[in-house]
Amino acid sequence: MTTVGLSAINNCFVFTDDTLIELTQKLSYTDTCSILLIMDHWPLISVIIPTYCREKILIDSLTDILKQDYPNFEVLVVDQTPKHEPETQADLAKLAATGKIKLFHLDWASLPGARNYGVRRSSGEIILFIDDDVQLPPGFLAAHGKNYLDNPEVGAVAGRVFDRMKLGDSGGELAIEYLPPQAMDPGIAWYYIDLVHTIKPQQVLTARGCNMSFRREIFTKHKLRFDERFRGSAVREESDFCLRLRQTGYKIWYDPEAYLVHLGEETGGCHDISMRSLQYQITFYHNHFLLGLKNLTFTQALRLYIRLFDCHVLGNPPCNKSGSPIKVVTRGMFYSLGFFKVLATIIQSIWHDGQIYSRLDES
Repeated sequence: MTTVGLSAINNCFVFTDDTLIELTQKLSYTDTCSILLIMDHWPLISVIIPTYCREKILIDSLTDILKQDYPNFEVLVVDQTPKHEPETQADLAKLAATGKIKLFHLDWASLPGARNYGVRRSSGEIILFIDDDVQLPPGFLAAHGKNYLDNPEVGAVAGRVFDRMKLGDSGGELAIEYLPPQAMDPGIAWYYIDLVHTIKPQQVLTARGCNMSFRREIFTKHKLRFDERFRGSAVREESDFCLRLRQTGYKIWYDPEAYLVHLGEETGGCHDISMRSLQYQITFYHNHFLLGLKNLTFTQALRLYIRLFDCHVLGNPPCNKSGSPIKVVTRGMFYSLGFFKVLATIIQSIWHDGQIYSRLDES
């Protein structure tokens, strides 16, 4: 597995991995690094990192965020790991004891639940979520922060994600200036949104959960929370949140200068929460059905479900899954079970909103 290395030259971000050097050289390092010189207000940024069963890579991610030269930020680690390796535990304890991070240990595992938990304990004007397996450039926090100062219509910033797996699939050659109109259609957008290869700032429908930030008033004034009914790996939980955010009138702005490297570690994180069980397959479809039932018109939802079936069950592009009859039938069973499961979720929501972990926290 390729390791992505980072180094700082003249206070600008440089990738030392061969597959990423050419891509990152196309970025405007001068603009990113000069942000700090032109900002005359430093809104407090709360960096929230939900984590589950990550060890050294978590410490490395924290090291990167603590190196940021942005002068006004806090780091909250919401740790759902049952038991860390001794070295990791010692490193986390030291960072917490010296006040460099705020560390919270939970005895349950839910990505949207952990996000909500962190928001309730944050103080920032801007709430920024990153994953626990990322690498960050200098100027990362400032790149997020400047968008809120530049444009009062921006309620959320979607940062660019150098995703190792997707860059490998494209060979690092693809560059998209502007996303197609389909990327703003919530019925089919999920197959057209590309926050890996897009190089121009623009309005988008959603962000990626490993690199997204929000104005605090989204949570306070508008009372939005991440929906804890998105289970397992919580696929589409950030999309659900972003669709509801757009109903407030705020825009979601994609800024390629607010970029990071997502390492996509094969162990830990949401992978360990659910992907090792067949239940993952059911919750995968459950979450897509829930997204549609909550946020889309009948026609939009129908188009989403047809495309979901075509791609993930039949295996047609861009999913490119096996067309074996046995596998298609098996995936079709999970698709059906996911649909019935979401019907049960919706019915149960008549008397219970599903915010299980938030209610535990509030009790």
